[in-house]
Amino acid sequence: METATARGLPGLDRAPPIGLVLCGVTSIQFGAALAATMFDDLGAAGVSLLRLGFAAVILVVLSRPHVRGRPAVELRLVALFGLTLGGMNLLFYEALDRIPLGVAVTIEFAGPLGVAVATSRRRLDLVWAAIAALGIVLLANPFGAGIDGVGLVLVLGAAACWAAYILIAQRATRAYDGNQGLAIAMVVAALVPLVPGIAQAGTTLLEPQWLALGALVALASSVIPYSLETEALRRMPANVFGVLMSLEPALAALAGFLVLSQALGARDLVAIALVVCASIGVSRAVPPSAEA
Repeated sequence: METATARGLPGLDRAPPIGLVLCGVTSIQFGAALAATMFDDLGAAGVSLLRLGFAAVILVVLSRPHVRGRPAVELRLVALFGLTLGGMNLLFYEALDRIPLGVAVTIEFAGPLGVAVATSRRRLDLVWAAIAALGIVLLANPFGAGIDGVGLVLVLGAAACWAAYILIAQRATRAYDGNQGLAIAMVVAALVPLVPGIAQAGTTLLEPQWLALGALVALASSVIPYSLETEALRRMPANVFGVLMSLEPALAALAGFLVLSQALGARDLVAIALVVCASIGVSRAVPPSAEA
């Protein structure tokens, strides 16, 4: 059940939505790079558990969401929102443990790009889709020394979750005030990596250094970007939001290079550029009236 009266976040209502998205995109990619530095000690699922767990605690404390008295349809909506968030994060981190950050984010971008093309009625968008597919094939390099096969499957699963996230997030942000819907969803999301996270990291999760880094990753990769994005989604046309989000693969490649020393070859950079251009082309074709 959607409501048109849901209020945004106090203090951000006057912030330019474009600035909110750019800050969110930058934060989430450098947060992902920081998370990758923890994989050797905690495993991808362990880091995912710390990120989502701390994000859930922080968001619940800040927003104090109300669950009692909510219609069942709204509770189901936010639970589904949480499952997509949890699945997207766990699958992406497991993929990131096997393939470079810039490559992983670029392939994952097939999710939102696919949603844009599927909901479009323009034939030109099929051309953009073909360009993006070419970029992804170049990254996968199936006829050469391609990327890790398991990593490719995992990141494609994350892409599917991202597509579902886009379709669900708009409804969820309209049904809950501020960050209440996101907070409830994050609690559900933290349950997704619970078992594999404990299995991989065990009691190492409780060591102070990893708890501190986990909290930092949660802020950079979940609390800050999701809060900024959900606020921007209330006031920004879908096409503008899509164009800005199209910068993610490029920023991911930059974060991977600066934080993880993951230098990409010329073929990879061309592939990323193809996906970014295709995403911008599709996003600019979305009617400005289609507000998120």
